[in-house]
Amino acid sequence: MGVVIGTVLGTEERWQTIDRERTGLADLLESLSPAEWELPTQCGGWRVRDVAAHLTLAPRISYGTAVRELVRARGNTDRMIHDTAVRAADRPPADILADLLSTVGSRRLAPGTTRREPLLDILVHGQDIALAVGRQRTMPLDAARDAADRVWTMRFPPRPWPLPHARLVATDIEWTRGEGPEISGPVSALLLLLTGRREAAVPRLNGAVPAGS
Repeated sequence: MGVVIGTVLGTEERWQTIDRERTGLADLLESLSPAEWELPTQCGGWRVRDVAAHLTLAPRISYGTAVRELVRARGNTDRMIHDTAVRAADRPPADILADLLSTVGSRRLAPGTTRREPLLDILVHGQDIALAVGRQRTMPLDAARDAADRVWTMRFPPRPWPLPHARLVATDIEWTRGEGPEISGPVSALLLLLTGRREAAVPRLNGAVPAGS
């Protein structure tokens, strides 16, 4: 299927959305109890504090630091991302929260990423945190569509999630991708499916979701 016209946000509109999402997530985090900061999420078992700390790193890490951390992780990018997040999370929640707020207004990118990754990151990880603590966190439709389209078209950085062999159809905004049996539902649920959050996505979707999606 071809790309639906208008799926991609403009650069400034995207950054404004990222700033709102960072601020909103900071408000949610500020309301959490100490026990809630320790809850596991759907992001590889990371705790809420690990996910929150990870979100503070991309706008602040330098190229040199990224290279040193990659060497420390013996060239394993996934391990580097995990280890840097866990180390950054080993601080009081107030410090993690302050770091997240310091990223509002930043236009810096993590080395090796594009201008579309920060929106994808904050939307999906914001859901990881909200789901872990049993809170509702609504995704802006245009932003969720932009992020879903980024996952679908991602070539670099390499997409870490397999694409489902299906036709994905958003029911709340115009967006369709793929071929095969139809899976339909809110674009936010499709985004979670595309990023490996099957447990959170499937109850909100219509159609048989292939195993491994």
